Amino acid sequence: MNGILASLLLLGSLQAMPAKAHQVESALRYLDGDLELSSNFSNGEPTQGAMVRLIKEDGSPGQTLGQTDADGKLNLDLSRFDNGIVDLQIDGGPGHRDYLTLPVQDGRVQLDEVVQVPMLLVLVGSLVSVQRRRD
Repeated sequence: MNGILASLLLLGSLQAMPAKAHQVESALRYLDGDLELSSNFSNGEPTQGAMVRLIKEDGSPGQTLGQTDADGKLNLDLSRFDNGIVDLQIDGGPGHRDYLTLPVQDGRVQLDEVVQVPMLLVLVGSLVSVQRRRD
C-alpha cells in the first residue's frame, strides 16, 4: 500500500511542475567520423555544462563521459563498446535531463535506431525496480 501511495504522490508532483521548466532535447550525428552530441533546452538555449553519463543496468548514474560546451555539444567516443545497448543521461540540472538509448554495433552508434526515453518512463521504471528489490 505504501508503494502505491508513494507512486501516486510522485506522479502528482510531476504534474505540479511549473510550466516554465525547460525540457532537454538531444541529438546525435557523426561529423568527420566523430560522434557529436548536441543538447538544447526546449527554448533553444544550449545545455551549457550538462554532465553526460552512462547509465548502469539498475538505472543509477555510471561513468561520466564529459560535459557539454558553451554550445551544448560534446564529442563522444563509444568505440570501446562492440555490440549492444548504451544508455546515456544528459543532466542539465534539476528537472532538466534527457535519456538516450544507443544501439552500438562494432563501436558505432546506429543513429536511425536511437531511442529518446521520456523522463516519466524512467521514473516509473525506477519505481518498479525498487518494488521488485523489496520483494
